[in-house]
Amino acid sequence: MGSLGFWRLAQADPEWIAAVDPDGTEYAAGDLLARANRLVHGLRALGVQKGDGVCGLVPNGVEGLVLYLAALQAGWYYTPINWHLTGPEIGYIVADSEAKAFFVHERYGAEGAKAADEAGLEPHRRFAFGTVEGFRPYGELVDGRPDTLPDDRSNGATMHYTSGTTGRPKGVKRALAGIDPDDSAELMTFLLSMFGIQPGRPAGREPQAHLITSPNYHTAVTQFGGSALQMGHTVVYVDRWDAEDTLRLIQDYKITNTHMVPTHFKRLLALPDEVKRRYDVSSMKWAIHAAAPCPVPIKQRMLDWWGDCIWEYYAATEGGGTIASPRDWRAHPGTVGNAWPISELLIVDDDGNEVPVGTPGTIYMKMAGSSFEYKGDQEKTQKNRLKDFFTVGDIGYLTPDGFLFLSDRKSDMIISGGANIYPAEIENEITLHPKVADVAVFGIPDEEWGEQIKAVVEPAEGVAPGPELAEEILASLKGRLAKMKWPKTVDFIDTMPREPNGKLLKRKLRDPYWKDRESAI
Repeated sequence: MGSLGFWRLAQADPEWIAAVDPDGTEYAAGDLLARANRLVHGLRALGVQKGDGVCGLVPNGVEGLVLYLAALQAGWYYTPINWHLTGPEIGYIVADSEAKAFFVHERYGAEGAKAADEAGLEPHRRFAFGTVEGFRPYGELVDGRPDTLPDDRSNGATMHYTSGTTGRPKGVKRALAGIDPDDSAELMTFLLSMFGIQPGRPAGREPQAHLITSPNYHTAVTQFGGSALQMGHTVVYVDRWDAEDTLRLIQDYKITNTHMVPTHFKRLLALPDEVKRRYDVSSMKWAIHAAAPCPVPIKQRMLDWWGDCIWEYYAATEGGGTIASPRDWRAHPGTVGNAWPISELLIVDDDGNEVPVGTPGTIYMKMAGSSFEYKGDQEKTQKNRLKDFFTVGDIGYLTPDGFLFLSDRKSDMIISGGANIYPAEIENEITLHPKVADVAVFGIPDEEWGEQIKAVVEPAEGVAPGPELAEEILASLKGRLAKMKWPKTVDFIDTMPREPNGKLLKRKLRDPYWKDRESAI
């Protein structure tokens, strides 16, 4: 193998600024390397072994990066957890991932403490950045530990949790290859090289910087930011995304690549022209986006403003996928691209037979050299497979020259601001309310977020529908469901449309909200 990978680069050039925290604090690669090494020594002393898992409930920044770097060289699974979740939801992930250590930032201390109790995690395995009641200070784990590379290094991996239609998230687990972490890190850089992105190290190469715009618990954010670091890029974190601040960071740090969702584009384009003109964004070479369909006019305006640096791809936590260069997209407006060099696509009908070109069907993908399982759920793993292809349930079609267009959404999933939201989980909570006879949750168009969450409720017999009931239903979700999953509006219906077998005809409810949108396209 060559010279890429964080650990090799950090040893060769310890002064390189590898990461910048949201408050502007800069961290040299040598410092991050020492921190990650001390953490490996500390967790090994705690008894954490190869194949074990650790969880982090931490904001964007260097704390989470150190957890990631430690796991990836010690043969562990690292699960970054969505900090919008409630204590019970977090506790489920900590327990399900069989975490041997749980790291919580004091900002999320209240829910983190509930989660640790819910998961039954022993007190000596709980660690806090800052002060969290019942948690050991992080320093207790690492202070006095050697900052040398640990012995017996082996590649680890991230294990992200992706929600399923049953409402309980599943860990997407890949077998560990048991190879040298430096070689594994170099292999990771393949992801960015597909977009033509260049290494920023070893010294002498053109410096590169990657801007992290979204929460680091998202798979794509971890993958793209992590791969950029393994390529020797400076990784710049934001805490809370702001459109003008994004332009300032691109200018100040000469950002060359980033990963965004269409909601970011919409907000950037909404800035006044004088604000847009104030910043120099010419350093940006790869503004990569995914996670939700990007309206053609929005993307066109971004290309007009930023030039040919807007790249798109289609993939899932489970794997990928397709890629659309700016040139490809201009030739096929609206496409999400053609297959990665290491991927294959298969579009099939309901019987699993391949459909002709141009015919919509369920999209199946496979990625060479990469398999996964849903942790602890062999049935779900097998159910989403066709031969050695997998699907996440999206509908699309291929053009004769192999370009993929998404023609429909997953049957139920809502994508709001790039976040996947699963209605079944919300329905399960609302249906517990004594004044609710039946409920359906789905996405309706939202100019800013792509989709917003709508609930349609059939009130229990004798219960009057109206704003008071809607408020009461939403209030009952407090502490049980993350606020981001709460319906934005609640409508009422006399009788829910269901088939005789009980199957909900959700399209009947959803279609009227989308009709105006479709006639406007």
